[in-house]
This record gives sequence, C-alpha cells and structure tokens, in this order.
Amino acid sequence: MPQLQLIQIYARSENRVIGADGRIPWRLPDDFKHFKQTTMGCPIIMGRKTYEDHASALPGRLNLVVTRNSDYEAAEGVEVVASLDAAIQRASNESDRVFIIGGVGLFEQTFDQVQTVYETVVHTEIHGEAVLPEFDFTGWQREVLQQHPADDRHAYAFTVVRWDRR
Repeated sequence: MPQLQLIQIYARSENRVIGADGRIPWRLPDDFKHFKQTTMGCPIIMGRKTYEDHASALPGRLNLVVTRNSDYEAAEGVEVVASLDAAIQRASNESDRVFIIGGVGLFEQTFDQVQTVYETVVHTEIHGEAVLPEFDFTGWQREVLQQHPADDRHAYAFTVVRWDRR
C-alpha cells in the first residue's frame, strides 16, 4: 500500500487571514474551482468551525469533521470524529491522499507532517480572527500554479502556489 500523503490546502490574505466572522472573507470562483479539482475524490479533514462555514457535505469526497463535542450533529454525508488522529486514520482507509482544509488549529497541528501545501495568496489585507502563523517553507520546493488577476468575478487578484517538502 502506498504511503499516506497528508496535504494542506488553504487560501490566505497577504496578512495571513483565512477567516473573518466565521466565514471565508472573499468569493473567488476560480480558486474554489482549483480547490474542488485538487481535492475531488480524496478525503478532506476540517475542524468544526471550518465545517460550519458551509454546513454541508462537499460532494465527491469523504468529509470528516474533528470536534471534541461527542453530541455534535453534522449534515448527511459528513462524519464526525473525536480527534485529528482518528480523522487521519479514518481517511487513510479511503485514500493515500488526504487533505487538511482548515482551520488554523488543524493547519498548525499538521504542518510538520504534510508533504505538500497548496497555498492561495489573496492579494489584499483583510481584518479577521482566523490568522495563520508564518509557516517555515525553508528547503521546500515552490511552484506557482496560477496567477489570477482581479476581474468582474474576482474582487482580488490571487496566486496559487504548490509547496513540496524535499
């Protein structure tokens, strides 16, 4: 069996904000298309607050929500797990590629374990309470996948980068 590949995928502003008022603070359809294409068919692991931003299953993927609340009820098609380790174990039964999609706590807990990070940098500064730390990508290989200008469907320009641990 192939070795498990743990992957992070997120979008952040230039000042590292990923969430404001419990929601993603921008609407970037082409970045969401990239997210969907990249994660399709693979398990996705998220925290409760990240799940509550959309409160439904993302189709075509095993959806796992990590929460310490044993009575937490999620939508049909979403599995609730008690810990990150339990989520990774459950996901590894389905695929050798598993995506961490948020929030900040799960990104912090898994950064030292992931082999790949898909990072969308939204070219603006946003005020928000969900702020990523400065991850140290020293020694990682960086590949720019997409540079997208602001346009009538995208209020902000953004750059999609893939980081691979060497």
